Amino acid sequence: MAEIVGVRFRKAGRVHYFDPADIDLQINDGVIIETNRGLELGRVVIAPRQVSANEVKEPLKPIVRKAEPSDIERAQELESKVEEALIECGKQIAELKLPMKLIFAEYNVDGSWLTFFFSADQRVDFRDLVRRLTKLCKVRVEMRQVGTRDVAKLIGGFGQCGRPLCCASFISKFDPVSIKMVKEQGLPLNPTKLSGVCGRLMCCLGYENEQYRAIKAKLPRKGQRVSTAMGEATVVGSNVLKETVMVELESQVTMELPLSEVAC
Repeated sequence: MAEIVGVRFRKAGRVHYFDPADIDLQINDGVIIETNRGLELGRVVIAPRQVSANEVKEPLKPIVRKAEPSDIERAQELESKVEEALIECGKQIAELKLPMKLIFAEYNVDGSWLTFFFSADQRVDFRDLVRRLTKLCKVRVEMRQVGTRDVAKLIGGFGQCGRPLCCASFISKFDPVSIKMVKEQGLPLNPTKLSGVCGRLMCCLGYENEQYRAIKAKLPRKGQRVSTAMGEATVVGSNVLKETVMVELESQVTMELPLSEVAC
């Protein structure tokens, strides 16, 4: 058996697993972790627990220590410096005439590493930009290109439902969403109503897709002959959410019946 703890580095970010190193940790505790970007501040989202050793695919890095008030204060100070870094980076991008859109930036917890996130329609040679920013900011600089869905996740905003974007609130990884799901749920193929702020199909289209598939598998097909308490009938439609069937009787009367009252 192996003991693991789940940690997130930002809200709705991916959960990373570490060795709790015998530190008493609870959910929402701040922790300091050694990563490829130096020391970083994370938050416990899965309390330490035992798992089978074969579930751990590679050696886990240990938690360095619990975060102290000084770590939190330092992180807040660095967060206030991010805007200055973004402004300076924007100036350098304009001077170098690079085809990229700056999205977001963040420091690691000790301020030794600064990461800029950007979007672009093509690959960008940003080596000169990194050299300039390293000299100006006096820290190690990393540029990271992200896709349109990640842009929405980093920036945040509100969806058509009026609620904060799911990707920025609780979705930790993006699952595929397809037009097949739209058709499965009988929704109109209207791009303006189906697309999120990222321009892609809305993530929420996948939330109920499996339920739709399961219910539709039980419903009789359109045109199928069925038996009802009123006699033989032909299926002319159905309502997946209500689990009802629209049938046309021999008398050409159309009725909506619960699935339980229809025999195939």
